Formats: sequence, structure tokens, C-alpha cells
Amino acid sequence: MDQVDPRRLIPRTNDLLALPAVHEARTRLHERVIRELVRHVQEQARCGDLPSGDVEPALLAALASRTATTLRPVLNATGVIVHTNLGRAPLSAGAVDALVTASGYVDVELDLADGSRSRRGAGARAALLAACPAAEDALVVNNGAAALVLATTALAAGREVVVSRGELVEIGAGFRLTDLMESTGARLHEVGTTNRTHLHDYAGALGPDTGCVLKVHPSNFRVDGFTSAVPLDELSRLTVAHGVPLVADLGSGLLAPDPYLPDEPDVASALASGADVVIASGDKLLGGPQAGLLLGRKEIITRLARHPLARAVRADKLALAALEATVAGAAPPVVQALHADVEQLRQRTERLAQALDVPVVAHDGRVGGGGAPGVPLPGWALRLPEKIAGRLRTGDPAVLPRVNDGSCLIDLRCVPAADDDTILDAVRQALATREGAAAGRAG
Repeated sequence: MDQVDPRRLIPRTNDLLALPAVHEARTRLHERVIRELVRHVQEQARCGDLPSGDVEPALLAALASRTATTLRPVLNATGVIVHTNLGRAPLSAGAVDALVTASGYVDVELDLADGSRSRRGAGARAALLAACPAAEDALVVNNGAAALVLATTALAAGREVVVSRGELVEIGAGFRLTDLMESTGARLHEVGTTNRTHLHDYAGALGPDTGCVLKVHPSNFRVDGFTSAVPLDELSRLTVAHGVPLVADLGSGLLAPDPYLPDEPDVASALASGADVVIASGDKLLGGPQAGLLLGRKEIITRLARHPLARAVRADKLALAALEATVAGAAPPVVQALHADVEQLRQRTERLAQALDVPVVAHDGRVGGGGAPGVPLPGWALRLPEKIAGRLRTGDPAVLPRVNDGSCLIDLRCVPAADDDTILDAVRQALATREGAAAGRAG
């Protein structure tokens, strides 16, 4: 009696593609993606890794779990608020709603009253000016580095940018401000030394070939000890006397002073001290989407906005919508995490610790993203076995803990209180998996 080749029992492609669940999946997945999933489960069956009778259930399970993006939501249990590897600032509910609104046709560059073309992102600009009255005008581009490149290009292409040697920083992924500025055709005129720069250093560098003076907040590091730097107000008096624009790159994105971070510079104070243009990021302490903010004198901002490069680095409608909602709306998650009540954090952490029978330890959070380097944010954390960190990261949902000194630490500062029980379930699952693996080895 002839045996039937098991491969002949594998469901045909056309039959699988005709399943009702596949028709439903076409409303959210591209046909190419669906066919790849079909081929994958069929190949598993051909290789003997999947019984032919399980091909259809396997396909349905794969379709149910497959989304149009490979990005996974992560619960940030590190205590680092602006976590670059997690996309920096999580958006507020208002900003998320604004993204949904802006996902369709919107009047991003249109005056609906008369049908004429309007200034792009007028709502975001108005929100920024209302939140920072010291600024005469504002311009939004796609990120902080782009804002610096635009300012340097428009003000100093082919000319000199005067900057202190102590402020020539390297930002994330190995990018250096020196390389960014020199790519615009500007020439750097470095003054002072790594640890000390004086007003006379700047004065000696200014001349007919000076395009602008740049003041950079080092943000992601601190130099202590025998140091000196020139305050913005003193530098402003010098640049005004020489008719040279003064650009201040703050990086972290505070629009106004924050008592929790007394040493962190802010846009309003920098403008009050005489900066002509202030650069900040939208997705750091401001708590909004990735964006580069330029605020300052109307004459200078207009000059930047009219430069051809401004078109290449402009912000899209989604960023503009989310930025406006962040600035005009309720406190975003970044601000809430920064100002979190320490006693409430302790109570939340102790509740989970009691349920898990694990210890609570004091744990300092951090701003992250280059903001307020070295400034501790007192809090608490669950202390768990280090070996479960990987299971938490790869679990569903994914939880990112902090691994330190042989322990896996769960800090709730950046976790919404509504997700506490989700964290609890994730930890229980990770601990159970660890105990099961240990029992299997013992057996």
C-alpha cells in the first residue's frame, strides 16, 4: 500500500489565502506580509517542524499576533525618564489624540477662511510663543541637531563660528557638534581651554569674518574643579557691541525654570540673558515629539526660516500637532515622572514587594537624554534576581529593568500607576519561568 507523502497534506496557498481570517487581516496588513506568513508556516510543515494539520491554526495565530510595525511597547522600569533607547519622551494623551487627528488631511499649511496658503505649523508656533513670551518668534525643525545645522548654515556658512573648547561636545551615537557645524561650511574658531574660558577669549576672536558666537550647554557631562565659563548676559553685551548674533544651544528643552532642576538652563532665562536664538529639543524635558526648537529675535528666526535648508529639515504635520498639544496641554509624562511624589513611589513599590515577597531598596532615578547630568532623583525599586532581567525584556509586555550590582531593579518612576499590576504579573511570570527552569535542571 502506497504511503501518502505528508507534504501533499499541507494546505495549498490559495486555500489559506481564502480563509476569512486572512480576509480580515488584509484590512491591517499588506498582502506581501500575509503571503510571507503563509509561506513561513508551509515551510515549517515541509521541514517537519509543524504537522500539516497545524498549518492553518499556526497561520491564524501568526496573523493575530502580527502588527504593521515591529516596534514593541515597553514599560520603562529603569528610573531614567528621557530614555534615548526607548524613544525619549513618551507622549501625553493629548499629544496622542493630536497625532490621530493629524494622520488625515489637516490644515497644516492652509487658511480655511479664504482658502489661501498659510504659514506652516502656525498652531505649534503660537503655542510655543504663548508658553515662552520672551521669544519674539519660533521655528520648528525635525530635531535638535538639524536646528543647530540650520542656525550655523544661515548665520555662518563660509564664515567663523566662535565657540569655547570646553563646549565642543559629542552627542549620541558618536556624533560631534564640531562635525555637524563644519559640515555646513562654517569654520570653527575655538577659544579658551577645556576647563576655563574668559570673556577676553571671545573678544579676541571676534572680527569681520565672525558669523555668530555659539554657547553650548554641555548637558551630558560636567566639568568640576578649576573651571570658568562666560555667562550668557556678559557674552551678550560683547556680541551686541560687535553686531554678532549669539546662539545658545540648550539641548534639553526646558522652556522655563524648573525648581527640581535649578542648574538646568531654560529657554526663557537664556533669552532674558540676551541670546538672539535659543535651540532646544522637543522630545527631552519638554516631553513632546522629536523636534528642534528655535526661539528668539524675530529678525533672526525669519532669516533662518527663509534659508533653503529650512525646507529640508522642516517638521512634519505629526510632529507639529503633537508638539502643539504637548505645549498647550496638561503636564506630559516626562514632567509627571520628574515631579513624582517620593512617598507615593515608595507606597506603590512596597505594595508590589509585599505581593512578590522581595525587598525594596532606595534607588536614584535620572533625567536621561543628556539632561541634568549627575542629578539624582530619589526613589525606590524592587530588588530581584539579576537573571530574570532578560525574561522581563522579552516578555509580553516587555519590561525594561535596570541591572546593577548583581541585581535586577524595578523602578516605578516612569511606569504609570495604572500599569502597576501589569508589572506585578510580568515579574511573577519571569520568576515562575526561572523557577521552572531550575526545577528542570535539578530533575
